[in-house]
Order: sequence, then structure tokens, then C-alpha cells
Amino acid sequence: MQVSVENVGNLGRKLTVRIPAARLEDTVRNRVQEMGRSARLKGFRPGKVPTKVIEQRFGAQIRGEALSELIGSSFQEAINTEKLRPAMQPSIATSGKPDNGEIEYTATFEVMPEIGKVDVSALEILKQTATVGETDIDAMIETLRMQRRVWNPVDRKAEAGDMVLFEFSAQATDFRYPENGTDRVGTIIGSDALFKGLEDQLLGHVVDDEFEKDLDFPADFRIEGLAGKSARASFKIVRVQEAKLPELDDAFLATFGVTEGGLARFREDVRDNLERELTAALTSRLKSSAVEKLIDAHADLELPQGLVDSEARELARQSAGEKKVAVAHEPFLPSARRRVAGGMLLAEIARQNQIRVDMRRVSEALSAIASTYEEPEQVVELYSKDPQLMSGLQSRVLEDQVVDWIAENAKVSEKKLSFSEVMRPGA
Repeated sequence: MQVSVENVGNLGRKLTVRIPAARLEDTVRNRVQEMGRSARLKGFRPGKVPTKVIEQRFGAQIRGEALSELIGSSFQEAINTEKLRPAMQPSIATSGKPDNGEIEYTATFEVMPEIGKVDVSALEILKQTATVGETDIDAMIETLRMQRRVWNPVDRKAEAGDMVLFEFSAQATDFRYPENGTDRVGTIIGSDALFKGLEDQLLGHVVDDEFEKDLDFPADFRIEGLAGKSARASFKIVRVQEAKLPELDDAFLATFGVTEGGLARFREDVRDNLERELTAALTSRLKSSAVEKLIDAHADLELPQGLVDSEARELARQSAGEKKVAVAHEPFLPSARRRVAGGMLLAEIARQNQIRVDMRRVSEALSAIASTYEEPEQVVELYSKDPQLMSGLQSRVLEDQVVDWIAENAKVSEKKLSFSEVMRPGA
């Protein structure tokens, strides 16, 4: 095998590989013979299909598969010999046809940059800490009760916290909602599910009350024709309901799988769940702090553009959600660059310091994921049988291990927060 390497820019490489055509022909011939011994074709006895028939029916497929595998194995051999680290899968160009007894192909790809020794000793990282207290457990239990509340009709004026069903229409200067008649809407007063100015109009009204009010609708109101406009709104109260929370009795506890130990056991389970969530949140915050400082310290790091483009397209796809619309990836390039740089630097620290994935931590992480499902054993089995899922989990665990290593070797300052502060989005 002959290999030549051409630099295409700082990170681009063009690898030209020449392989003896006999290697391909030997592979093709062996596979044709193997298929002849195992193929079942109409009109032929098992294992007695002539080689010529196999070649006629499956020759192109066999040759294509053999060529693909030969290119794959020889490419790996070539990059090992040349000490190259591709950033992504290469683009392969070949005719696949022998020329002077050789088959030639070119592989174009970008390589990982030479980062050099990554020194984290000067990084100043903030490590946040928190604990789960009794008041946090009380608050979560109250949230769980709220999630299981029932609504009972009442014959009184609507108050804050009541659920009100009402008929609604609104007339702006150039827009009416709905176009004809009224829409039936429900909201909990004080939830701001619609907006405060509208919900406040429901206070003090009883069933069958009809009234009109002038409202200024917020710019982000869900009905586009009313968003940011003033309109005359009409209301008719259909139903007023008050919430009734379940008692902390055996029936309530049983809905969470607690059949023994009573309220004390339930509080222990709630504490365990909150501590698991808190650990994950604190780990995420530490990782964010460490990676951001790491990226900023290597702002001039040159990145493989293919990786950045791929990450930007993935971010664009995620932003579209379930909507089947094309989203341009260019606006996501700055975020993609930081994500690629962060992942690359963490991987380089792991490589330079021989940090290997701790399978015990992988098992713990998998158990934590599985515990959030009703049938955790099925989740464990799913990961165990899916190499892609397991590989992704191992990668996340390895990154966490690297972040821990950074925290041990950088300048770390601690800041104590409450549980609610840690769990509050954007805090």
C-alpha cells in the first residue's frame, strides 16, 4: 500500500492511497464462493449455486461491499502510519477500477488541531454548593399536592387561585377575535397563563355575569391579531371552581408507590429525589463554569470547520423542534464554535492526563436516569442493548470526570446557594 499526504490549509488533509488490486479481487472471489455455498436460489440445490450465477446476480453488490470495507481498513491503517487524527469521517473519491494493478482513492478530511499542553492551574472557577433542607421537602410535597388537586364548582365570587371558565371575544380597531361569536377560555386567576391584566378582570364575578372591559394586550400574547394592541373585551362567566388539595393520607402516598413507612418514608423518598436533582444541577453549573473559562483561555484555538458546521446544523434542527421547517444554521455558528471548542478541550485534557471513563460512575449515572421512570429495569436494559445510547452516556460521564479533575487543579472559589436558587432557571 502506498500513501501520500497533501496539506489543504492548516487543518485540511488530502490522503491518496494506492492498494494492490489483487487484495480486492481476492476478497471478492472468496465472498462469491462463500455465497455459492450458502445461497438458496430457485432452481438450484442448496450449496450448489454456480459461481457464474452468483456473480451475475450479486457480483456488483459483493464488489461494492468489499471495496468499501477495503477502503475503510486501509484508511485506518494509513492514518495510523501517518499519525493523523481525523476530526470527522473523510470524503472518499475513487473510480474503484484497477489501474496498473492498483486501486487508488483519495480521502479528504480535517484533522484535530495540535492544542499543546492544556494548563488549567490559572483558571478561576466558581463552584456552587447547596443542600436539601426540610423546607425544600415541604415545598416539594406541597407542589405534588397541587399537581393532584381537584376542582370543585362554587357559588360565590371568583377569587385569586380559582379556576374560571368564561366566554370571551375582543374587538381591536382592525381585528376581532374570534371572527364570529365567542371563544370559551379557562384560566387560574393569578397564574398569568393568559396575562395579569385579563385575569384580574375575572375577580369578584359570579357565574352568568356579563361585562366588557378595555384591555391592553401584551406584545407576546398568543393571539397574533391582539398582540400589542388595545381592544374592547367581552366576558361571560360560565363556571367558577376552587381547588381542593389531597390530604397526606395513605391513599395519597400510595400514588407515589409508598405503601409502608408512612409520611416519614415518603419524605425520605422526596429528599432522595431532590438530592439527585440538586447533584445534577450543581454538576451542570460547575461544568458550565469550567468549560466557559477553558474556552476563553483558548480563544485562538483553530477548529475544524466541518465539525463547527455540523454542530450548527444540529442546533438549528433542535431549534425547529417538531416543526418540519428548514432553519438556517449560520446564526448558530458562534454557539457551535464554543460547543466544539469545549468538547475538544475536555477530550484533550482526558487524553493528556490519561483520564479513563469510570464504569462505576457510568453505572451510577445509569441508575440515576433509570430511577426517574416507572420501570427502571427496562431503561437499564435499553441502554445495555443500545451501543449508541451507552456510548453517549459514557462520554458524558468522562466529561464529568474531566471537569472534576479541572476543579482539583484550578483556582476554585465556592459560593453557597439555597436549593431553590440552584434549581431556578437562569439563576
